[in-house]
Amino acid sequence: MLYLKNGYLIDPASNTEGFRDLMIQDGKIARILPQGTPVEDVSDSLAAIDLSGQYIIPGLVDVHVHFRDPGFTYKEDICSGAKAAARGGVTSVVLMANTKPAVDNPQTLSYVLEKGLKTGIHIYTCANVTKGMKGQELTQMEELSRLSAVGFTDDGIPLMDAELLRQALQRAAALNRPVSLHEENPALISNNGVNAGKAAEHFGIGGSPREAEISMVERDLRIAVTEEADLSIQHISTKEAVELVRQAKRQSRHIYAEATPHHFTLTEEAAIRHGTLAKMNPPLREEEDRLAIIEGLRDGTIDMIATDHAPHSREEKTKPLTEAPSGIIGLETALSLGIRELVQKGYLSMSELVRKMSLAPARLYRLDAGYVAPGGPADLVVFDPEKEWVVENFASKAVNSPFIGETMPGVISYTICRGEIVYRGTDCVLV
Repeated sequence: MLYLKNGYLIDPASNTEGFRDLMIQDGKIARILPQGTPVEDVSDSLAAIDLSGQYIIPGLVDVHVHFRDPGFTYKEDICSGAKAAARGGVTSVVLMANTKPAVDNPQTLSYVLEKGLKTGIHIYTCANVTKGMKGQELTQMEELSRLSAVGFTDDGIPLMDAELLRQALQRAAALNRPVSLHEENPALISNNGVNAGKAAEHFGIGGSPREAEISMVERDLRIAVTEEADLSIQHISTKEAVELVRQAKRQSRHIYAEATPHHFTLTEEAAIRHGTLAKMNPPLREEEDRLAIIEGLRDGTIDMIATDHAPHSREEKTKPLTEAPSGIIGLETALSLGIRELVQKGYLSMSELVRKMSLAPARLYRLDAGYVAPGGPADLVVFDPEKEWVVENFASKAVNSPFIGETMPGVISYTICRGEIVYRGTDCVLV
């Protein structure tokens, strides 16, 4: 049993914001009390933690994560990824299905979920939309859903067959599962990972033009607004795509979008400065795109913040730009970037940030997460939004981040999942 006292609770689901004491028992929130309420009626086994005014929020829910397991565990595995998540305040993750073998069959799905049970956090996974991620034949979506796949995606590869997408949406609607899409038309891309603009010119390559994303988003939204499945546009990167989502939301309640911390923080200038450490798909774009993504988050066009945590080995990322894989890690820096770039700069309130990093993604994927209520899951993050830390070491196996060396706000003291402390900051003391 845990007793968290003198914490400042922010819960967007109930619009609660203020000082509260929380009692946790058997993995659930037992009671939420006014600050300072006597607790003489509880047993001596109560472990009390004085939070001294630190924030308490629901555990973060990241619905776009790559743990590379099975197949590429030298980059990351489910256990190391879970540790990185806990360090970043993430208590629930939804894994992408582009592993080797891909999560297009019951055996791989079961492997991932069973290994996830051995970690301290909630591990969920999507299954693939198409067999082998080849875009030619749909997976056995009904069986994979029955076996607890929480959604469907071929993330990393766009679904080029429009009719196949329509069929996938129809089947997903019947299963009450979302479909999430990676939106880049490879026919328009010479060298992926950097914007076809200043960055591509700097490196003397073709790059990835904005039209590669825009054309796919336009086509897929045109299909999706006529269907009943929830469709999420992943890691949106262009101002035009943000506007397309905004318009589509007026036609259908089933349209969603996610933004990554790196896309609302950085521009292609970072790719010029950091090289492969800022190479990602879709690439960092221009300042107008970054600001459009922030506006989309502010006005509700973009529902969720998801990291696209994409670990790679140091050796892979030290290859020449055109040979190095795309992607950066993000689980351990996401909350701090949200505080620094969105809350401190006045674009979102802390409650709005928490909604986009916890409640909204949990609702899309039908997860019992993202809220704080009696009887609800004791998945919590305790942090000091003013205290600062330097990005140096990671719990992840990987270190491919353009934020290394930066000072960031938001020091996490505790990550609690199922009522158990799964991460404790170095300055935390039980009282």
